[in-house]
Amino acid sequence: MRQNSKLQAIALGVLSACSLATGYEVQFSDADYSRQVCSGMWASQSTFINVTFDESSSQGQVSMVIYEWKDVKYLGVTTSMTDDSLPKTYICTTDAVRIGFCSYNDVGKFIFSSDDGTTANQTTFWTASVALNQTSDASSDSSRLWESPEGNPTPPADNYTSPWASRELHRSPRQSSDPLNPSPSGTVAYTQPIQYQVRKTGYYCVAIVPVTVLNPTARQAPTDVPSHPTYNGVVHFRNTFDGQLPATDYPKVNFYLVMFLLYAIAGSAWAWLCYKHVTELLPIQYYLSSLVALLAIEMVANWVYYRYLNAHGKTTASVVFLFVVAILDAGRNALSFFMLLVVSLGLSVVRESLGRTMLKCQILAGLHFVFGVLYAVGIVELELESTSALILLMFVIPLAFTLSGFLMWILYSLNGTITQLSVRKQRYKLRMFKRLYYILLGTVVTIAVFFVISSISFSDRLAEDYAAKSWKIRWWLLDGYLALLYFLTFWSIAYLWRPSENNRRLAICPRGRRDHTGQLTTRT
Repeated sequence: MRQNSKLQAIALGVLSACSLATGYEVQFSDADYSRQVCSGMWASQSTFINVTFDESSSQGQVSMVIYEWKDVKYLGVTTSMTDDSLPKTYICTTDAVRIGFCSYNDVGKFIFSSDDGTTANQTTFWTASVALNQTSDASSDSSRLWESPEGNPTPPADNYTSPWASRELHRSPRQSSDPLNPSPSGTVAYTQPIQYQVRKTGYYCVAIVPVTVLNPTARQAPTDVPSHPTYNGVVHFRNTFDGQLPATDYPKVNFYLVMFLLYAIAGSAWAWLCYKHVTELLPIQYYLSSLVALLAIEMVANWVYYRYLNAHGKTTASVVFLFVVAILDAGRNALSFFMLLVVSLGLSVVRESLGRTMLKCQILAGLHFVFGVLYAVGIVELELESTSALILLMFVIPLAFTLSGFLMWILYSLNGTITQLSVRKQRYKLRMFKRLYYILLGTVVTIAVFFVISSISFSDRLAEDYAAKSWKIRWWLLDGYLALLYFLTFWSIAYLWRPSENNRRLAICPRGRRDHTGQLTTRT
C-alpha cells in the first residue's frame, strides 16, 4: 500500500511544497466566466507552474489540464461527426465512457485525442481529477459518478484565457502522459500546491472545470440536490527570471536599461560638444540639451518602474509610479514637438527672435503637455469596457487637436523656411533644412508602414491563437518599436544641429549687409 502511494506521488509529478520564488500570478475561482488561464513562459531548468487552491474555501471535485498551446489540438473529442453545432466533449464522464470517448480509468479527467498517432507522452498534456478539501484518497471511491454541470462547455475567452480549439479529432486509444509531468491515475486528494514542470519556452494554459459528483442512489432520488464544487486559488507562473511580471512584459526591463545606456552615451557626446563650443551655442541647442536630459530621465524612470513592478507587483506605489512615467512621457512629447516647431520656424537661423510667436508655441506645448497627462491618466484609470464613449472622447479629442495643430504648423513653417532660404540662396542652411525635411518624411513613412503592420497584427486579436503567437513580440509592437524609432529620429535631428565650429554659419550675423529691398541678410 505504501509502495502504491509512492508510485502515485511520483506519477502525479505535480504535488510539491510551495516555492518561495516569485512569479506572475493569476487568481481564479468557480465564479469565473471562463475556465482557463494562459500565459507565455520563458523556460529554464527551474521553471514551473504552481496551481494552489485555498483549502479553507475550496471543496468538491474538479477536472484539471495543463498544456502548451501547440498541443491544444489534442484536447477534447468531437461529440458528433454529423452535427457541427455540438461542442467538443472535453471531460471524461460516465456518459462519455458509455459512448466510448474515454475509458473508466480516466473518469474525471480531460480527454486526450489524436488522429495522427501522437500519444500524450509525446506532448505537454497533463490532466487529473482533483478532490478538494478531502483527507482521504478519493481515488478509492469507485462508486462515484462524474457529471459536468455545464455539459462539457466551450468557455469563451477573456483577458487571461483563450477559447478551446474546435478542430475535429478522434479519440486516442491510449491515455498516456508526459514523462516529465505524468498524469495521475484515479482521483487525487488535494493536499498541497500542484506543480507542473516547464522546460520549453512557450504559451502554457491551465484549465479547471468543476465537476458535479453524484452517488448511484441519487439517480433514484431526483429531489436530492447534487453538490456543486466551490473553489478559489491562484495560478503561479515561475519564469526563468525572478519576478512578478508576465513573460510578455519582462523584455521591457532590459530594453529600457539598454535605451538609458544609449541615451547616456549619446548625451555624454552631446555634453562634450556643448562644453567645447559653449560660447557659440544657439538657442535651439539649449532646447536640445534640456530634451536630452529629459529623455535620459524618462528611460531611467521606465526601467525603475518595470523593475519595481517585477519585484512588488501591482500596488498603490506602482500606480503612482505609473503616473510619474506618464507625466515624463507627456513632457517628452510636448518638448519634442515644441523643439521641432521652433526649428521649423527658423529660430536662430533665419530669425533672431520669434517674438510673440514664441509665446504661442509655448502655449501650444503647455496645452499638449496637460492633455497628454490627462490622456495617460485616463487610460490607466478608466475601464474601457464600461466607460461611455463621450467620456473617452473628452480625453482623446483635446490631445488630438493639439497634436494636429503641431503637425500642421511644423509642416507649414518648414516649407516656408526652406522657400525663404532658397530665395536668399543660403545654401548651407538650405541643405540642413532639407535634411531635416527628409528625416521627418522618413519618420512619417516609417510610422505609416508600422501602423499598417500593427493594424494587420491586431486585427487578428480575436483569434484563439493570437496571444499564443504574439506574446513574445507584443511588447515590441506596443513599446519597443516606437521608442527605438524616436531614438533614431531624435539623434538624427540632433546631429544636424550639433554644436560645432559651423555654428557661426547658422547664426544670424548682425554685421550682415542689406540687399536691394533693405532687408538684413546673414553670412553663410
